[in-house]
Amino acid sequence: MSPVTNQKWQNWAGNQQATAHRVATPRTAGEVAAQIRSAADDGLTVRMTGTGHSFTGAAVAEGVRLRPTALTAVRSVDTATGLVTVEAGLPLHELNRTLDEHGLALANMGDIQQQTVAGALQTATHGTGRDVAGLVSQVAALELALADGTIVTCSREERPDLFDAARAGLGALGIVTAITWRTVPSFLLRAQEQPMKWDEVLARVDEFEAANEHFEFYWFPHTDGCLTKRNNRAEGPAEPLSKFRYWLDDKFLSNTVFEVINKVTHRAPATVPFVNGISAKALGARTYSDTSYKVFTSPRAVRFKEQEYAIPRERLVPALRELRALFTKRDWRISFPIEVRLLPQEDAWLSMAHGRHSAFIAVHVYHRDPHEKYFRGVEDLLTGLGGRPHWGKLHTRDAAYLEKVYPRFGDFVALRDKLDPDRRFANPYTRQVFGD
Repeated sequence: MSPVTNQKWQNWAGNQQATAHRVATPRTAGEVAAQIRSAADDGLTVRMTGTGHSFTGAAVAEGVRLRPTALTAVRSVDTATGLVTVEAGLPLHELNRTLDEHGLALANMGDIQQQTVAGALQTATHGTGRDVAGLVSQVAALELALADGTIVTCSREERPDLFDAARAGLGALGIVTAITWRTVPSFLLRAQEQPMKWDEVLARVDEFEAANEHFEFYWFPHTDGCLTKRNNRAEGPAEPLSKFRYWLDDKFLSNTVFEVINKVTHRAPATVPFVNGISAKALGARTYSDTSYKVFTSPRAVRFKEQEYAIPRERLVPALRELRALFTKRDWRISFPIEVRLLPQEDAWLSMAHGRHSAFIAVHVYHRDPHEKYFRGVEDLLTGLGGRPHWGKLHTRDAAYLEKVYPRFGDFVALRDKLDPDRRFANPYTRQVFGD
């Protein structure tokens, strides 16, 4: 166990800060359990904090903050079954490289790979997919340290209720110490990125979803411009972007130049519609193929704040039209594109796609820009459609609302009451969303 210290923590976006009573870096699941027992003796809460990519206060630790940086081992890789067990603190980008070395891959994932595996899982991180859902649907088993200091495993066969609840558990049922992933043989993805006008995208969204394994698009507010992305498995050989094209598109234009643009629009918000119009017209088409995780993910250096809601898939197009109409009614000046993704239904109790085919609408602002009016306006629209907030992205919903949109919410709360009656794993955010 590393020396115990206390130090100020903040998340990646800089909008959440906390100073825990003490900080520790456990090296084993047993040491995690020991820290939980010690926290209980001292009357403190305990949370494990990953890389801080949640915009909500999900990772805030008031009592004991556990760092997972020494819990990064790859415990086992079974290439015959595809079952891979890794410890909670392993970053997704290291998991991806490890899987690739063994001829394996995650079947679907989001567009950022800097999170720890446990942090990404506990907030139900997802990508976009027609047939394959998010991370919670790719887990075979979990190892958790519970509030009484015991270590348990759960799966569909062993403690199935705990498994269904804890896959997207926000760290409220126990501290995840290891995850067994159900992986697939490695594969190539062929990416087709194409600019398209708003009306055409909305008219063809059903067609694009049906015809592609992974479809998503971005709309540039104040314009008619969209960027569509279609990713499908390819036989190979790989035809990746050249090193120069990757640097130019994904690093220089999408990050360095975009950072400068946001610094300008931060100081002069009135320029946003003009700047977005130029950006939308400058979009270019490109097609390439590469190892799946290199296509799913992209570098994100420009810091931002984000809100995302999942709504019933059939409500997507009307919701987007209503959202665009809000831009004509409000004084919003938004430089970041709005992201739209799709996902089949999932069975984890607190997955945003639990029990229904879902569409995800994500809105962003530059990290220095105010977000409250914009996010609240979008939230009011999407909650009127039965929207479910992403657990790691900014929202104002509480337990009274969430129990209406999550069919198994009451079961989750009851299981939490049983496993953690003293709220050893509580923080301000869990008190908000679970109603402590």
